[in-house]
Amino acid sequence: MKKFNVAVVGATGAVGNEMIKILEERDFPVDRILLLASERSRGKELIFRGVPHPVETLTEGSFDGIDIGLFSPGGSISKRFAPAAAGTGCVVIDNTSAFRMEPDVPLVVPEVNPEDIAQYTNRNIIANPNCSTIQMLVALKPIYDAVGIERIVVSTYQAVSGTGKEAVVELEDQSRAILEGKEVKPAVYPHVIAFNCLPHIDDFLDSGYTKEEMKMVNETRKMLHDPSIGVTATAVRVPVFYGHSESINIETKKKITAGEVRKLLENAPGIKVVDEPAKFEYPLAIEAVGKNETFVGRIREDESIDRGINLWVVSDNTRKGAALNAVQIAEILVERYLS
Repeated sequence: MKKFNVAVVGATGAVGNEMIKILEERDFPVDRILLLASERSRGKELIFRGVPHPVETLTEGSFDGIDIGLFSPGGSISKRFAPAAAGTGCVVIDNTSAFRMEPDVPLVVPEVNPEDIAQYTNRNIIANPNCSTIQMLVALKPIYDAVGIERIVVSTYQAVSGTGKEAVVELEDQSRAILEGKEVKPAVYPHVIAFNCLPHIDDFLDSGYTKEEMKMVNETRKMLHDPSIGVTATAVRVPVFYGHSESINIETKKKITAGEVRKLLENAPGIKVVDEPAKFEYPLAIEAVGKNETFVGRIREDESIDRGINLWVVSDNTRKGAALNAVQIAEILVERYLS
């Protein structure tokens, strides 16, 4: 099998670390791996296939001879360095929001729209969607294909790791301080996150929605190639370290029963149905951590409308919501286009 030179940009971050692990777990055909981050991480060593690799400083000249770049360094860094990488012939798979809504950049979830990867030749860049959109569409695409969907109403309950390592530390520190009766001062979030829920992720827009909520709207329409589908979202940050949960209500175009939905999802790629409420079995964030699947349960018909279905969807946000999805895109890329 042909092997490829792979760069991981943002290698020392939570998603970058996960990308390195997943490349090894899935035996991706790596010839040479290059780990890139900011100057302050230069010289730090990360392990890949049992061998320590020093982290190098990211520059525009880092990508000579690199075939695939897995990017997760933050949007402003991707905007600067992804085009430079792409210009050398490297195919960039970018995990930030920098390129998602650009019309000539494919936005891809392999279980949803793998055929769009072919558009990578436009700019040598493929965008990874928002973590919440990824798990929602993995769960909804089989239903969409079977009976169509007119409208999606989603509320997300998102782990602090979606913000980054500093938020994980803040939740840990705040929880400890509150339990010890000490004063707590928030830094990462505008309010205390420990033992709390914040109905606010990303910046507020004039409409009253947040950028995070509108990402779910716009990315869904782009990946389904369906600008007419109705989508409304409320994104909430919750005191969970890893694993995003979503309550999803859909109105389908044709009637489908809860039992039919369950069968569809049981046979769909990337999904594990956990739906035995009588046994208290339903998807839990704590049980999704470290897993590749998107977990779906609480499948039931919405009794308030004729063609409504409710779902509870859970996934590890740093894996399927980020690193795994990027590596899956790379797998299709090398199998179908670069070999």
